[in-house]
Amino acid sequence: MARGGLDHYQMTLCIEGEMRFSSGRREVTLRPGDICLLDMAQPNRTVFRGGSGRTHLMAIIVQRSMLAPRLAHPDSATATLLPSDHPHARLLASHYAALALPPEPEAGSVEATIEAIADIVAAAAGGTADIAEGVERAERHLYLAMIKRRIADNLETDALGVSELCRHFQISRATLYRLFEADGGLAHYVREQRLNLAFQRLLSPAAQDKRLIDLAVGLRFSSDSTFIRAFRRKFGLTPGELRELTDTWLRETGAIPAFDTVLHQLARRRASRS
Repeated sequence: MARGGLDHYQMTLCIEGEMRFSSGRREVTLRPGDICLLDMAQPNRTVFRGGSGRTHLMAIIVQRSMLAPRLAHPDSATATLLPSDHPHARLLASHYAALALPPEPEAGSVEATIEAIADIVAAAAGGTADIAEGVERAERHLYLAMIKRRIADNLETDALGVSELCRHFQISRATLYRLFEADGGLAHYVREQRLNLAFQRLLSPAAQDKRLIDLAVGLRFSSDSTFIRAFRRKFGLTPGELRELTDTWLRETGAIPAFDTVLHQLARRRASRS
């Protein structure tokens, strides 16, 4: 197995159909929503059965060196099933599809998300004491990444209130507030992301003719003056001044620098003035 490069574990989510997996005396059947840990280095037999003619699975494959230290018994963890009605299975399933998409800014790195998934799967398979203690931390990371993706997708809607987010993710207000403590609180985080989106919109030539009041209201600021004050506090210049810079860049170079490049230039300009 090592020579063939298959010394890996596979964390498989069943989306549609059915998968029967057996290894030694252990046998499991995966149905939609179930997640199973498979040791690819162990002899096994897999049978797919599609209720509508197809079986759809998504798998995360990790090296043994990553997952084995998390397991109390790494050579006997194969065919561990996390059923679809388990809260952790629902939490993990929401991240599988997201991992196939381009990463959202502020949603957490892909590597950190896979590490968190591995911690939870390892705990279900009989993890070490350290992993059992770290499951809460892994849950926090996955919930936070999931909520931040929803925030990024809804910056121009009213779906980001505390009650709405608690209802959608089935968590308490206290949990939601705790998750965003390091970001200065939920309201602060949402406002920062809306300001970042406004900054990106203002860098676009297509937005040069858009009224500031329309941009402010679209991003759920109460008025254009509130928006301008918040924008200046965060970036050190007004939206109008950013538009002037954009016009200058277009005239002089025919192009607008990337978002991160502009932020870096503004930070250097503020530092030189202080």
